[in-house]
Amino acid sequence: MLDSETRSAILQLHQRGQGIRPIARALNISRNTVKAVLVDGSKQVPDLNRPSAAEPHRELIGQLYLSCAGNLVRVQEELQAHGIDISYSTLTGYCRREGISQKPKKRTGHYHFEPGEEMQHDTSPHDVLIGDKKHRVQCASCVLCYSRKLYAQVYPTFNRFYCKCFLTEAAKYFGGCANRCMVDNTSVVVAAGSGKNAVIAPEMVAFGQRFGFIFEAHEKGDANRSARVEGPFYYIERNFYPGRKFTDFVDLNRQLIAWCDAKAHRLIRELQTRPIDLYQTERLRLKPLPLHIPQVYALTSRLVSMNGDIHLHTNRYSVPDQYLGRRVQVRETLDAVSIYDGHRLLAEHPRQPEGARANQICKRHRTPGGRPNHDVGTPVSAEEKALRAAAPVLDQLVTTLRQGGINHPLRHIRKLYRLFLDYPTDALCQAVNRALQYGLIDLDRIEHMTVQLIAGEYFRLDIDFDSEDDDDDDAQ
Repeated sequence: MLDSETRSAILQLHQRGQGIRPIARALNISRNTVKAVLVDGSKQVPDLNRPSAAEPHRELIGQLYLSCAGNLVRVQEELQAHGIDISYSTLTGYCRREGISQKPKKRTGHYHFEPGEEMQHDTSPHDVLIGDKKHRVQCASCVLCYSRKLYAQVYPTFNRFYCKCFLTEAAKYFGGCANRCMVDNTSVVVAAGSGKNAVIAPEMVAFGQRFGFIFEAHEKGDANRSARVEGPFYYIERNFYPGRKFTDFVDLNRQLIAWCDAKAHRLIRELQTRPIDLYQTERLRLKPLPLHIPQVYALTSRLVSMNGDIHLHTNRYSVPDQYLGRRVQVRETLDAVSIYDGHRLLAEHPRQPEGARANQICKRHRTPGGRPNHDVGTPVSAEEKALRAAAPVLDQLVTTLRQGGINHPLRHIRKLYRLFLDYPTDALCQAVNRALQYGLIDLDRIEHMTVQLIAGEYFRLDIDFDSEDDDDDDAQ
C-alpha cells in the first residue's frame, strides 16, 4: 500500500508529461501500481474494507462472548461446535476492531497543582534483604504534588497506627502540610465507600484536623489521579534497594531519608528544574505545624500474667511483681512501650519488632525472694502445703507431679487435693502408695483404685437379685 506522498508524486510526474515507465523507474514501483494510482486520480490512501470471516456471525459471537465470560478460546470452541470454522487470530482481531473484547481507552489527562494544594500518600509491598534475611515490608511514601519533594519510610506492616506515625514524620520533614491528602481506597484511612462517596475513619479525620488538612480518596480504577506518588515506588525499588545493605529497620529508614534528601536535588527532565527549588516556593504555602505535636501511640489493655509480664505482638515486657494478675494500660509508640496503671507509669521498655518473641525483663521489677524457684516452675499453693503435711506418700506424689515433666502441674495438685477432701486419707494413701510402686501418676486411675478399696465400707453395693432367686430355687 502506497502512502499519500508517493501517490502525490505519481500524479505530479504524470502532469509534467512523464510516462508510466519513467515514473515507475524513478519511484522504484511497478507499472501496474502507477496505472492504478492514475486511474484512481487521488492522492488519498484508500481504506481497506476487507470482509472478515467473522462478520456474518457477529450476533452469535457477541452472545457467546457473554456466556463464556469473555474467554475467546471458549468462544472459538463453541463456534466450531456450531460448524463455524474461524481461526483464533481472526476471531481476536475481529473482536478487537468491533470493541467486543476491549473497553474503549480513555486519555490519561494532565493534573495541575498549585503550591500547597495537595499531597499524595500511598503504600507498596517490597521484598528487601535486611541483615541476612529477605523480608516483605510495606514502603510508605508521601509527595508534595507541586514540588515533587518525596518522603518515604519502611515498616514491617501498615495500619492506622503506622499511618499516623508516618504522616506525622512526613509533616515534620516537609515543615508543614498541604490542604489535601489524596489516598487510594485503603481501609487504613477509609472506613466505608470509595471515591467521592468514601467515608473517612473518624480517628483519621481527627488526625488530619491536628495538622489542618483533609483526606480524599480517588475513584476506583483512576490510578492516574495518584500518579505523583505511584511513580516513586518503582524508582525506589530500582534505585534505592540494589547495592545497599541494611542491618535493621532503623538503619534502612535512616538511609532512605538520606536518599530522599539527595534525590530532591536531582533535575527532573519533565519540569527542567529540581524539586528542592520548587519546594522553596511551596513551603511558604503549606499549612504550618501546630505549636505542639503530640506523640502518636496505640493504646491497648493487657492482663499481667503470673510471670510478671504482659504480652504484646509476641513480645514480653516485665511489670513490677505487685501488679500480678491486674489489668494495665499499654501505650505503644514506634520506639517504646509504656505500661500504666491509670495515670501512674509502671514500666517503660524499648519497643521490640513485631513477631520477634523477645523478652524485656527489668530486674527492678522482681521482688527479692518473692519469685518462685525456677526449678519448681510454679508457685507453692495452700493445697500443696496441706498435701505435703498430710502424709509422706502424698508428699512424694506431689514431688513426682512437679518433676514428672507434665503440663500444668499445679492443676494436677489441686485435683489431688480434691481427692484428699472427698475420700478417707488411709484409703487414698494406700492407693497412692500402690500406684507409685508401678510409676503411675494418673489421678483418674488413682481415684478408681481408692473407690475400689472403700466400696464395701462407705458405699452400698448393688445386690445381684438373679443370683438370690437361683439360691431359693435350689433350696426348694
